[in-house]
Amino acid sequence: MKIKSLLTILFMAATTTSQAQLKHFSLEDLNFGGKNYYNMVAQNRYMTWWGDQLVRLDADACRTVDVKNGKEKILFNLSDVNKTVADSLGKIHSLYYAGFPYSDKPVVLLRNSKSRVLYDFRKKTTVWAQPLSGQGHADWHATSKVTAYVKDHQLYVQQGNRTIQLTHDGSNDIVYGQSVHRDEFGISKGTYWSNDGNKLAFYRMDQSMVAAYPLVDIPENNWKPTDGQSRMATPAPLRYPMAGETSHKVTVGVYDLQSGRTVYLKAGDPTDRYFTNISWSPDSKIIYMFELNRDQNDCRLVSYNATTGDKIAELYRETDSKYVEPQNPIVFLPWDHSKFIMQSQKDGYNHLYLFSSDGTQLKQITQGNWVVMDILGFNTKRRAVIISSNECKPIQKNTWMIDIETGKRALMDNGAGWHNASISNSGQYVLDNYSEPTVPRNIDITNTENGKQIRYFTAANPWKGYEVPEYSCGSLKAADGATDLYYRMVKPTHFDPNKKYPTIIYVYGGPHAHNVDARWNYASRGWETFMAQNGYLLFILDNRGSENRGKAFEQATFRQLGQEEMKDQMQGIAYLKTLPYVDADKIGIHGWSFGGFMTTSLMTNYPDVFKVGVAGGPVIDWKWYEVMYGERYMDTPQSNPEGYAKTSLIKQAKNLKGKLQIIIGENDPVVVPQHAKAFIHQCILDGTQPDYFMYPGEPHNMRGHQSTHLHERISQYFFDYLPANK
Repeated sequence: MKIKSLLTILFMAATTTSQAQLKHFSLEDLNFGGKNYYNMVAQNRYMTWWGDQLVRLDADACRTVDVKNGKEKILFNLSDVNKTVADSLGKIHSLYYAGFPYSDKPVVLLRNSKSRVLYDFRKKTTVWAQPLSGQGHADWHATSKVTAYVKDHQLYVQQGNRTIQLTHDGSNDIVYGQSVHRDEFGISKGTYWSNDGNKLAFYRMDQSMVAAYPLVDIPENNWKPTDGQSRMATPAPLRYPMAGETSHKVTVGVYDLQSGRTVYLKAGDPTDRYFTNISWSPDSKIIYMFELNRDQNDCRLVSYNATTGDKIAELYRETDSKYVEPQNPIVFLPWDHSKFIMQSQKDGYNHLYLFSSDGTQLKQITQGNWVVMDILGFNTKRRAVIISSNECKPIQKNTWMIDIETGKRALMDNGAGWHNASISNSGQYVLDNYSEPTVPRNIDITNTENGKQIRYFTAANPWKGYEVPEYSCGSLKAADGATDLYYRMVKPTHFDPNKKYPTIIYVYGGPHAHNVDARWNYASRGWETFMAQNGYLLFILDNRGSENRGKAFEQATFRQLGQEEMKDQMQGIAYLKTLPYVDADKIGIHGWSFGGFMTTSLMTNYPDVFKVGVAGGPVIDWKWYEVMYGERYMDTPQSNPEGYAKTSLIKQAKNLKGKLQIIIGENDPVVVPQHAKAFIHQCILDGTQPDYFMYPGEPHNMRGHQSTHLHERISQYFFDYLPANK
């Protein structure tokens, strides 16, 4: 007994000493924007493909990677590049952004602030160069070597040293060559080259009829009285189409390099219509795009003659009693240009469909109660498409190869975790960069011909030596009693199940996003770890309405945003109250954007449950949100007055009991400041007392180190009003 007691004492002493030596995190470690953040994330390798050759990109060199054994070999050095290009074209500072546009040529695409360069790394010569001059939204085509770009609101194309101005009426009101429809419907840019690089399709958006929202610009360096500049703030109005109000008009132009002519697609009156997911036929003669009515319940795939702009045919039509949401352009089979693949949720989940070029549906390629998340490319030899999907589990992303003819699927990874894959030019190889709940990062190379994998890189645990909380994942039933919802829990460090802990709900809850997946630590945010270190339990639940779970799951919130979501979040609260270590009298909540809306909704609809909340950039009333997103999920205020009234938080201001801090960016172009200000005004009228903080000049999210300041503020609010037991 004496020996056992002595050993126990020695073990406890050693454990205590070991724990004492573990380091604590700071927000500078854990928060994006923190001074030590990049040392605290799993190391990565930056890779690209040169045909079927894998290339590692680094600051000072590019290295080939043997796909059979992972061994690296120097391809060329930055110093060699700059011996050739630095004097005449300007110094290249890094090779991290190198590209290999030609699978059969030893040529790399490089750029700096002065030039775009094609460099032959075997001959060590410059093959081609193009000067740059303040180009914005630049789009370069590898075949024609022509760049489309925007400068001073006008659209240009640059062919060698020759520059052609395509437009002359561009302004803040007439927008060319940029993303339109406020980046909805999968749109992220505004120029689309044909496959041969000789024709350019581009967006023109007339937003002169849209009401201007009054933002203000306060320059940072105009405070000196002797600098000769005015210290007056200047107007920075934003064209912002609110739900139910006049929206912009978009048309699509096509410029032909050979003829020098521009035509516009004859799509008819663009009023209250959306044009999206532009794509080209393989022979560069036809343009395809999805056309959607303003109500977003009638979607059509239409083809146009790229030379004349004439409409050729309506190839496909999809309607829905709620909404149709095209997110992806059609993709032609590389081995059969008479067939293309289209993505649709028409059977309840996003799947692939094979069509002939005349619009005849030939087959459904994938099906099941899971979603195709992305088309990664094709294996031309196998005549297969390679995709990402969550077939293995709803919180996973895995890579599959699917035979187009038979529909037979083959898993191209280990079947666990969250995989971000890219494929080689022929589709023979997959570069698989992934993590799992207990794996920070692995990178494998998979041969799709035989399924063989090799490990190329394993990242060390960047948190080794730190005191780390426990991360877990589970599921519970939604408020409908049938649907599985997934949650993440982060327990306080030194967790003691016999103690009670204050609990913070982190929430987003809106469309096209999720919080819980099978990445490292179940995709936990750094701030959660920081708060767990300070004695809090964190709980994060993906309610109905969030992404990757199918149409019924997403559309459950239609015309009543926030209502079903709150019910699901309260199911999470009911679960937490069954846990003996959760202090039900000390529950807080935090979220940003849609999560700010959810935070404010829950604080005011369940004022006796949530004692403290921090709402960032919150939507307060959907009638003040933008047309495309707002009307998709809520219809218009005119057609759905009951829904808008039910979801508005203005009338809920009187119910606020706990401590609520609202934080916004002064120049938020997404959730405009009117939301927060109107809620605060109503709180004044109702005699309730929220707190308010504004970041001068900032947009929807805080940039750089200001993000660390933001999270310090959020944390301190919980420390002050929902203190953890020490």
